[in-house]
Amino acid sequence: MSFFEHGKELPLWEKLPPLSLGTGEHDIPTIKAFLPPAWKRNGRALVVFPGGGYGHYGEHEGDGYSEFFAAHGYCCFTVRYRLGKYGYHHPVELSDAARAVRLARLFADECGFDASRVGAVGSSAGGHLAATLGNIPDEALCAGDASDAMPSRPDWTVLCYPVITFRDPYSTYWTRKNLCGTDAPSPEIIAHLSCDETVSEATPPSFLWHTFEDGVVPVENSMLFAAALRRNKIPFELHIYERGGHGQGLFEGHPWSAECLRWMEQF
Repeated sequence: MSFFEHGKELPLWEKLPPLSLGTGEHDIPTIKAFLPPAWKRNGRALVVFPGGGYGHYGEHEGDGYSEFFAAHGYCCFTVRYRLGKYGYHHPVELSDAARAVRLARLFADECGFDASRVGAVGSSAGGHLAATLGNIPDEALCAGDASDAMPSRPDWTVLCYPVITFRDPYSTYWTRKNLCGTDAPSPEIIAHLSCDETVSEATPPSFLWHTFEDGVVPVENSMLFAAALRRNKIPFELHIYERGGHGQGLFEGHPWSAECLRWMEQF
């Protein structure tokens, strides 16, 4: 029997997760695989981080995305990472995200994709998590098993209306508070967790999309990240659409998903 089975949710960590606060439902992060038929697999994988302000999960941005991209040949893995609402703060979320990428790569051959072709998809706060993983993956805690030998930085990221900056006036209060664990994080923490300020030459290529009408996460978040990628000569594609509020997900056939599929063909 394979480690990953289609549609089966598994604990993300084999043992008690690092920095665990207990053994309840909210203390055990999980990973769920969505595996296309063998004949349809395109050799690539996506690790999916739903949004929710680090306080809950947007299911349509988790399993909904995984189902969509799996239908297009990607082996997908939805991650339910631990949340600030339940007392978990940086680097816990980052460690869960890194563990998911490492675990996917560890079983890449078994699942039928290339371990060097693994992207990360995140929406809103999940986009912040994916961008953080692309920028500072070495801050993630390890499991002490074979997965630790796998790289945790994704080969590319897809950031959907992402939270990027923790600086006012474009920050998102609850996302920042839930991740940092305080109303007033230090200037050093704000700088370190503002993803546009930690982009480097090692940051992976990124596809970003946002809407001008987003009233929760201002469009400037994506613009700031794109500008930082540009300064560091990191390839990216940025789409800003006029209409639509926050948290649209697949957006009922909106063209962003087709544009994203086209863009990912390069990897």
